[in-house]
Parts: sequence; C-alpha cells; structure tokens
Amino acid sequence: MNRLKHYLKEIAIFIVVMTIFANILSIYKSSDLNNEALTLNSITLMNNELYSFKEDKPILIHFWATWCPTCKLEASNIEMISKQYEVISVAVNSGSNKEIQNYLNEHGFTFKVVNDQQSIYSSEFKIAAFPTTFIYDKNRNLVFSEVGYTSTIGLYFRMLWASL
Repeated sequence: MNRLKHYLKEIAIFIVVMTIFANILSIYKSSDLNNEALTLNSITLMNNELYSFKEDKPILIHFWATWCPTCKLEASNIEMISKQYEVISVAVNSGSNKEIQNYLNEHGFTFKVVNDQQSIYSSEFKIAAFPTTFIYDKNRNLVFSEVGYTSTIGLYFRMLWASL
C-alpha cells in the first residue's frame, strides 16, 4: 500500500511539473506570434463560402494540420467549442480541399475550415508550431494566444472571458 501511495505521489508530481513546463513553453512560443488586433474582415472557407467576421462576437482562430499529432488530440475540443462560439480553423499545409474534407468527415468534425495550402495566413500570424490558437474579443482585440494543446474547459473559460 505504501508503494502504491509513493507511485501515485510521483505521478501527481510529474503531472504538475509537466503542466507547468508546458505552460511556460507555450508562453515562450506565444511571444513571437502576431499580437495585433484582428484585421481580417472576411476569409474564404474550403467550400468557397465567404465568411465575414461578426462585429459583436468573440472569435477563436485555430491553426492546425492534419499531420500534427497534438492537433488530432485537440480537434474534438475545437469541435465542441465551435457548437457555441465563432470558430475559424486554418488547416496549414494539409493537402487539397478534398483531402482535408475527407479528414474532417472521417473524424466527424464540422467546424469551419480555411485551407492554407500556401501558408499565407500562417505567415501573417507568424505561426511556427501547431496547434496555435488565438481568441479575440468582440472588438477584435487579442485576449489570448497559445501554442500547443488547450483543453475544452480552458477554451470555454477563455471564450467566456472574451465575451464579457
């Protein structure tokens, strides 16, 4: 029994240390991102639909790739958030529209996607690692940016904060 307690304590310490390390790494990587106010007025989705950003709502912009293992873990979080909030995801260097659509269909994802085959948007936002998430308030001011995995509850709280 003492051995089990010892191992559980070691696991808990490891999880806390890794969480702190991941957050420090995210802050470091986020420092190079484009932190200006959102200047995009509209963007073309994969289905050639022109999406116009709503003036009175916060928006989450999520950069990801089909080949990124962390992005695959986080995709269901983005899907859940997209059911309640404005979400635009940008698939970077992930193939053709058909390949991305097949990936979305295979995993049951319905969030809005922009295909950034030539890395135009990822360059504008200075994306260096995936996934990267930006949250803008209703006035299009950046209130949060993160590089790496973000939990659903973390995204909900950040979107709630951006809604105030």
